This record gives sequence, C-alpha cells and structure tokens, in this order.
Amino acid sequence: MIKYLLKKEFKQLFRNRFIPIMIVMFPSVVLLVFPWAANYEIKNLNVSIIDNDHTFLSRRLIDDIVSSNYFRFTNYAVSYEKAIHSIEKGKSDVIVEIPHNFEKNIINQRGSKIMLSADAVNGMKAGIAVTYLSSVVLGFNNSMLSELHPEALKNNTSSVIEIDPQYRFNKNLNYQVFMVPALMVMILTLLTGFLPAASIVLEKESGTMEQINVTPVSKFTFVLAKLIPFWIIGFIAISIGFLVAWLDYSLIPLGHFWTIYIFAAIYILAISGFGLVISNYAQTMQQAFFIIFFFMMLFIMLSGLYTSINSMPEWAKWIAAFDPLKYLTIVMRSIYLKGSNINQLLPELYVLSGFALLFNSWAVISYRKNS
Repeated sequence: MIKYLLKKEFKQLFRNRFIPIMIVMFPSVVLLVFPWAANYEIKNLNVSIIDNDHTFLSRRLIDDIVSSNYFRFTNYAVSYEKAIHSIEKGKSDVIVEIPHNFEKNIINQRGSKIMLSADAVNGMKAGIAVTYLSSVVLGFNNSMLSELHPEALKNNTSSVIEIDPQYRFNKNLNYQVFMVPALMVMILTLLTGFLPAASIVLEKESGTMEQINVTPVSKFTFVLAKLIPFWIIGFIAISIGFLVAWLDYSLIPLGHFWTIYIFAAIYILAISGFGLVISNYAQTMQQAFFIIFFFMMLFIMLSGLYTSINSMPEWAKWIAAFDPLKYLTIVMRSIYLKGSNINQLLPELYVLSGFALLFNSWAVISYRKNS
C-alpha cells in the first residue's frame, strides 16, 4: 500500500509544473540572498561631525573615523541642532562633536571630551556604532600619548580624551523597544497577505468561484468585496498590538495613533492586493501558500526587521527598495520612537500608496471570470 501511495504522491507532485520549479528555486534564492542580507555585522554607519576646534588634531581624528571600514561621512554640521535634524531625517546614525580647544587641551595634557550621540531607535546598531567609534578614539588617544606624552603612555597614568556617549530615542538600548513596532508590521503582513489569497483559492477548490463567475458581478466589485473584510481584520490586529505593547512593554507611540492608522490602512490595501494577485494565478492552496511564503520570507528578511539595510550589499538594497514592509517598518519605528508626523514621512506615504494602487490594479486586471 505504501508503494502505491508514494507513486500517487509523486505523480501528483510532478503533474503540477510550478511546484518542481519552486522546490529548486526557493532554497536556491534563500541560500544566495539571506546570508548576505541577514548579516549582523553593522557597516556603512552614517556619521555627522561637528568640529568646533578646526585644528590639525581635530581633522586628524575625523580622518581616522572616516577612513575606518565602518563609517560613512554624511556632513559637517555647524551646530548640534543641525546634526540632530540630520538624525531625525534618517541621514545620520551617529553624531561626533569635537569641542573647542580640543588640540590645545591635548597638547597641554588637560584632557578633552568628545561627545557621541547615537540614534538608538535600533539599540543594537547604536551600541555597535558607539563601540566602533570608541575603538577609533582609543587608537587616536594612544597615538597622541605616544607622540606628545610618551611618559604618560609608558606609566599608563593618563588619558587625553574622554568619551561622553548619548543614545537618542532609546536611552536604555532596549531591543524590545526596537522590535515591537516592526513585529506589528510582520503580523499585519502575515494576516492580511495570506488570508485574502487563501480565501479565493479555497473558493476555487470548492467550486464556488465558478458560480460567482457566471454572475454579473464586476471584477472591481469582487476584488473590493474581498479587500474590505481583511482591511477591518488588519485594524483589529494592529489595535490589539497597541494594547499588548502598552501592557507588556509599557510602550506608547510618541506620535499620534491616527498617523499609524492612516499608514496601516494604505499598507493593508497594498499587501492584501498582493495576496489577491497571487490567488489569481494560483490554482490550488498548495501553490498559493508556496508562493506567498516565498515572497513573505523575502519581504521580512529585506525589510530591516532584524538587520540594518545600510549594512546590506548594494544589490540587496535595490531589492529592498521594492519591499513594502521596509517602508511601514520605518514608519512604525519613527512614530513610536521619534514621534514623527505625516509631513516627515511623506516619502513613505507616497511609496505605500503606489504599492496599493499597483497591486490592486493588478488584482483587478489579472482576475479572469472565465477561468
């Protein structure tokens, strides 16, 4: 009996041309993409520098920072307020402020402080950034001691530079604060992406789609009727997420809830439309789940949920630019931890609206009533 059952399963498997292709493609793509994208080594950290001294030694320290393999120079800021504005806009990850009389105090061995202000929305990233910078400054400190005060270096009795780190938006570097808003995005994605696709495919398998196809219901009306229930489900899911974040983590957004709801409404339309597109091409539940799982894994791993997008290779960044999860993850973290408003998140609003229009238009066009 087991012989005949296995024969039947293999015949059924290879009768569908799509599944063998996916069996080969899925592990191949995962092994080729994810080891590069899911890299926990942080690189290409954007640094904004405030040089209040403008001397040879201050420029030498800046050169040491920029020439390392981990930092990418963003801009010279004339004031701390300007540098903070760069962080709030997402252009910088860390600020290095060199004080007045930096060179004079080092030469006179009076000691000098350097302030490091890291964007700690991503606590792990901020901690690593400060660690890397501290290592660069320590090397510079030892160089100054050996060149200017060799006796202090020999006796190990003095340090000419002190570091004063500050963590913006996440003072305690709590990883949960960083992850909870992004996990809400993943929940929305799995619920409102899987369910619409599964709904239509189940109707195809049960035969009810044939009955719908012979009715005068238009394609647009049919797609809209499929979207609205999952739109409501998405609102319920994210509201539960707000409640759990408040009860378990004491996490309340610094921005407005309505801003999140506006972005969530657009995102749910986009990801549900994507699920409907998949269901229009899938003929069985097995096909639908395979395709959705494949794309959802790509979306999640390239969204910045676990790893920094800036640390990915350039080709992975290009793929991530077409990932709707990336943009809502940025929105959720910005509203929760920075208190951002719609005006500050207009680029993400436009991109998510574009995804919603694209996927839902595609869902209407690809739906065939004669199938």
